Formats: sequence, structure tokens, C-alpha cells
Amino acid sequence: MLAVIEFDVGLDLFPMLAATLAAVVCGLLGNFLLLQRQALMGDAIGHSVLPGLVIAFLLAGTRSPLAMFVGAAVAGMATVLLVELVKRFGRVEPGAAMGVVFSVMFALGVLLIEQAAARQVDLDADCVLYGQLETLVWFGAPENLDGLLRWSTLTAVPRQVLVLASMLLAAGIFTILLFKELRLSAFDPGFATSQGFAARGLGLALMVLVAAATVASFEAVGSILVIAMLVCPAATARLLTDRLASQILVSVAVAVATGVVGYLAATAVPAFFGRDSVNAAGSMTLVAGGLVALAIVASPNHGVVTQVLRRRRLAARVATDDLLAALHRAAEQGLDRLACERLTKMLPKRSISGAVDRAIRSGLVERKRGVVRLTATGRIAAAAIVDRHRSWERYLVEEAGFAPDHVHDPAERLEHLSGTTPDR
Repeated sequence: MLAVIEFDVGLDLFPMLAATLAAVVCGLLGNFLLLQRQALMGDAIGHSVLPGLVIAFLLAGTRSPLAMFVGAAVAGMATVLLVELVKRFGRVEPGAAMGVVFSVMFALGVLLIEQAAARQVDLDADCVLYGQLETLVWFGAPENLDGLLRWSTLTAVPRQVLVLASMLLAAGIFTILLFKELRLSAFDPGFATSQGFAARGLGLALMVLVAAATVASFEAVGSILVIAMLVCPAATARLLTDRLASQILVSVAVAVATGVVGYLAATAVPAFFGRDSVNAAGSMTLVAGGLVALAIVASPNHGVVTQVLRRRRLAARVATDDLLAALHRAAEQGLDRLACERLTKMLPKRSISGAVDRAIRSGLVERKRGVVRLTATGRIAAAAIVDRHRSWERYLVEEAGFAPDHVHDPAERLEHLSGTTPDR
């Protein structure tokens, strides 16, 4: 596949740069939307700014960035207000309210685009959905690095790339200067307000930046990639780390990887199979979704594989603890050893053979001729397990009010999950 990856500076540099900048700025802001459980609000704004863009053009008669930004900002704020009104008066959950608002607003925008007045300009549904990366061609691009570093190169940078770079700079400054306030507002807005931070004001500023990022990205990459980038990099990073600063850095790295790999894959993957290239924004969206899926499966802390292994380790430890406890209780009754057949009847839900093998390897029990007994180390460990279990039983009876004959199973779960005795 590497053999079919071709990169032409004139044809590919600015489109890939624009797509990557859009992915990074949306991914950066998406972290705070995700933490505030408002990831769908980014989706709603990404859809809802469309009528604002069209109306702004019809009123101003120009596609200047300032006019587009004002229209999108007004539409974004209207979306936030409408969602709150639908939640309050419609008595529906936030997700349903967002879905109603953004679907209606997006339909309104598409309807306006299809009208005769909008048909006379270069603003159509395909542009909104997929962007126009192919128009960012650099005619007369230099063939070496020295040519790229000349001042004339800056004059050749397309307006879309400069707007996206400015938007990324603004979002970066906003995040760095207000990181503490944003972090506090994201995790506990009520406490942030009580400490004198304007949580609602920060939320409003964040929504304005999201709307601005959406506007800056629409013309180049379209709404599909914008909506994906507001969610996917942050979601991937959230699965990989539990610290906000690390999450932001990881999300930026994921966004960069999504932009570069997705753009190159749009040409390389179809060419490998002898087909024409596909839409770059769609390819990057698929890469973003693939990274989320990979993180879901292979995250070191929250991945499916990790959870399965963790449950297996817990099940193995529980089975070993139950084996030691059974041998300890038998010793209290004068039986210092038990046959494997009897253990199977006492612990029918556990893998006795596996538990015995693990306990033997740990030096906790010894087995001779089908009979199992505790070692000196095993007796100490078994006594601690039984004592912890009985402490939980007493706690459940004396403090929680459980009936004495209903405490064995809850005490067993507590002893294994907590690993400690109750603090009374």
C-alpha cells in the first residue's frame, strides 16, 4: 500500500493542512463538550449553523468570513436557547431536545439552500456536507524545501487555511488562559459558580467558539467531518487517559493523525484496489471512527479486553479465596484436609481444579493423592479471609439491619470487592 501513496505539494499540501487544522480545532473544543455531557450539542450546532450561514449571505450579499461568523454565531446561540426551551416546556430529555432542534434547523438550512436565491451562489448541499478540499490547489508550488520557506509561500496560502489557523490559535489561547475555569466548570458547574467563576458565561463562550470553528471548517471540510471531530478525538482520548491535560494532548494527537492518515488513505486505499480516490472528509471520518473503536477495544484502563482480563483475574481470585475459606472452616471442624470431590460439592460454581492449581503455585495449599490441605502460609491467608467475611457479616447484622440468615452472600461480595474489613 505504501507504493501507491503519492503526495504532490501543489495538489495535496493545502487540502491536507486545512483538513488537519479543522480536525484539531474541533477536537480541542470537543473535549469540554464531552466532559459537560454536551457532545450532542456540538452536533446540534454543527447542523444548526447552516440556516445562519445562508441567511447571513442573503442579508449581506457576501461570503466574507465576518458575515458568515455572525450568522453562524447567531444560529448557534439560537440553537442553545431553543434546546433549553424545548427541554423546559416540552419536558423531554436533553438528547431528545437537541435532536429535535438540530434536525429542524438543518432541514431549514437545506431548504434555504435549495431556493432560487441561494442557487445563484457557490453554496450548495454537497459543499456543506463534504466541503471543497479539492479547490485548495496550489498553482506554481515550489519543488524543494527552500521554495516552501520563502515569503511568497505565505501569499499563496488559501483563505480557508488562514482562517482555520486563526481559529486554532484562538481556541488554543482560550483553552490555555481559562484552563482552570474550564476544568472546574466541566466537572462541577455549581461549585464553579459558587467560587465566583461564571460557569454559564464560559459555556456561552465555548458555544460561540464551537460555532466559529464550525463556520471556519464548513467551506473546507464540510459538516460531516466537523461533527465527527467534535466528538471522536475527545472520546478516543477519554478512553485512554483520566487526566484532563493529558486528554487534551491526546485528542490533539488523534486529530492530527486523523487528518493526515485519513487524507492519505482517501487516495492510497482505493488505488491499492485499482479504484479512484474517495472523498477525503469521508475517509478522515472513517479513520476517526476506527480510532474510537480501537480505543474501546484496546484501551489500557477502560477497553473491552482490559475489562475481560480484569473480570477473569477477579473470578480467579474469588475462586482461590473461596477454596482457602472452605479449607479453613473444615479445619475449624477438625478436618485439616479435604478431598477434591468434596470441595466440588461445597463449591459447585467455582472452577475447583483451577483454584487448587493456582493455590499450589502460590504455596497456599498442597495436594497429595486427591486430598488438599493448607500450608502454613495458606492457613494465615485463609484465616484473614474468613475473619474479613465474618466482620462484614457482623456489620450487616448490627449496622445495616440485615437478618442473620441473609448476610452470607452480601458479605462474600463485599469481602472480595473491597478487600478490607468494615470501618465502624
